[in-house]
Amino acid sequence: MIDEIPVIDIADYLAGKLGALEATARRVNEALTTIGFFVLTGHDVPLSLIERTFAEAARFHRLPMAKKLALKLNEHVNGYMAMGRYAVFTSEVNHNDKGDLNEAFFIKRERAPDDPLRLSGRRFVGPNIWPDEADLPEFRSNVLAYADVMDDFARRFLPAVAVALDLAPDWFASAFTDSQFTLRLSHYPPIAAEPNQFGIAPHTDSNFMTFLAQTDVPGLEVRSPSGEWRQVPYVPGSFAVNSGDMMVRRTNRRFKSTPHRAVPPVGGDRYAIPFFLGPRFDQMIECLPSCVSPDNPPRWEPIRYADWQAYWYDANYDPARQKDVA
Repeated sequence: MIDEIPVIDIADYLAGKLGALEATARRVNEALTTIGFFVLTGHDVPLSLIERTFAEAARFHRLPMAKKLALKLNEHVNGYMAMGRYAVFTSEVNHNDKGDLNEAFFIKRERAPDDPLRLSGRRFVGPNIWPDEADLPEFRSNVLAYADVMDDFARRFLPAVAVALDLAPDWFASAFTDSQFTLRLSHYPPIAAEPNQFGIAPHTDSNFMTFLAQTDVPGLEVRSPSGEWRQVPYVPGSFAVNSGDMMVRRTNRRFKSTPHRAVPPVGGDRYAIPFFLGPRFDQMIECLPSCVSPDNPPRWEPIRYADWQAYWYDANYDPARQKDVA
């Protein structure tokens, strides 16, 4: 049974029904301590917004290549990433030595010109890069609308995660104020892969939690505890949710960061719009009090989230790998 990816309906949780928080937390704990993934249903993210965001991903990737290359990934890891120029090279689950067969467009939290973090000049908190409004009318506003709704939704789900970890429901609230999220609009074309090449090579996510709106075009596969690769079950209108490496650090390995991959689609294009939730930029990542004991000391030294991002992005998504793309 631990190889099965569970489906968790959170409609009662969002409605505030008596006992729903505790019931949801039990399901989340079971899922993230066993397989590390679950399918989330009963959410209140408008399906029309999800569908519109998938359409925006397709619209962006239909732009002429010259237009996309004008938005090449910058030092903040915002913008366009060309196909075949990156993979998760730090992966501990596969020797990834070939570029992934997808192209992607990244944004992070949109910060006002007078935002103190933006004014600081630090990496990863700079301005997003956007296509010209004449090329993609309303693209920016539509994508930001989805990012804002997902940020709000993900943070409203955190009390269930906290209770699953034997903490007060508001335990994570301050850590995710001004959360450092990433929204990625990915395009997987139906092209043949070389040996040991994938749509996305086997890896674990680096962030806290990932919320992936599901599509009926298959591709995402999860490595089960038995070592088999399994497709995530498709449930219309749902999210595939997983915990990432930051969750592993915070929970002292109580929750998993499960390897997953994407294979190239067959017969048509696949688009993905994963939302990667991270804590505020300068949040210290250290073991939670409910996950340590004299017999189970912390496995990692505390690290600031900004420093973790610098390490992980430089190792895997270094913009310098795209400088000669033409």
